[in-house]
Amino acid sequence: MTGFFGAASTTDEVLDGIELTGKRVLVTGVSAGLGVETARTLVAHGAHVVGAARDLAKAERATAEVRAAVGTSGGSLELIELDLADLASIRACADAIVAKGEPFDVVIANAGVMACPFGHTEDGFETQFGTNHLGHFVFVNRIAGLIRDGGRLVNLSSSGHRYSDVDLDDPNFERTDYEPRLAYGRSKTANILFAVEFDRRHRARGVRATAVHPGGIKTELDRHMPEGMLEEMVGQINEQLAAEGQPPFAFKSIPQGAATSVWAGFVGAADAVGGRYCENCHVTTNVTEGTINPVSEGVRPYALNPDRAAALWAKSEAMVGERF
Repeated sequence: MTGFFGAASTTDEVLDGIELTGKRVLVTGVSAGLGVETARTLVAHGAHVVGAARDLAKAERATAEVRAAVGTSGGSLELIELDLADLASIRACADAIVAKGEPFDVVIANAGVMACPFGHTEDGFETQFGTNHLGHFVFVNRIAGLIRDGGRLVNLSSSGHRYSDVDLDDPNFERTDYEPRLAYGRSKTANILFAVEFDRRHRARGVRATAVHPGGIKTELDRHMPEGMLEEMVGQINEQLAAEGQPPFAFKSIPQGAATSVWAGFVGAADAVGGRYCENCHVTTNVTEGTINPVSEGVRPYALNPDRAAALWAKSEAMVGERF
């Protein structure tokens, strides 16, 4: 197994030589992109993966090759229905998992939406904050007791967290003008803060939580962007990179994008990743408030602030009407 990994590392390279037979992993969002690739590589290394998806028929189609290959690896894949934009669905799914009582070694909260038009979840939450953060907040906390001592939670965040801190006074944009990227930034900051506080609450039994940025990848996540918006953003990034004398931006492949999730879940040292933000298969050390190129490494201090994390936890409990 290689000792150093970076932006170009793939899932199979990160897990090279690692045997996951007997490990149980829950991954949300296994109907496309990173979720499917994460499930594929874990199953290929012998893990039993429980894959959650809103659209089970789509997930079955997307994971057909994964399920066809299980006989050669010893791993397996089970699909369950979970709509993170609907608290009733979340609670029903979590209750069913708890009733089975089968523990997990790692939970990877991978599902999410990005830059979608203004809207609300079934329970009236702004779509991105409600789906990306509150949905996982309720789901993960309801099954937290099933994470084995020494296990891990990996939250998929993004460099998009740099767009904004969370707004605990107006999380649903009732008094703030809605802007898709601003809302996305709030939800991705919330993913990091959730990991920070979850890690604090569970580390006594060896359960660690971390947040990861997968990198820039072409997946279905950009489906809500207006035509030409992504190309415009890449153009702006490349102008800045050129001004800095750096090469142009290049998208990661999906196996490269999912690599940091599996690295944080199975390779990185628990004490290193716990309560931290990871990207390019290592823990980010660049914590800065200054301007950072959108594709450079770095995390905003507000996203790792423990007081902010505790405040978000309390606000989230109040919003969903449930205490954990």
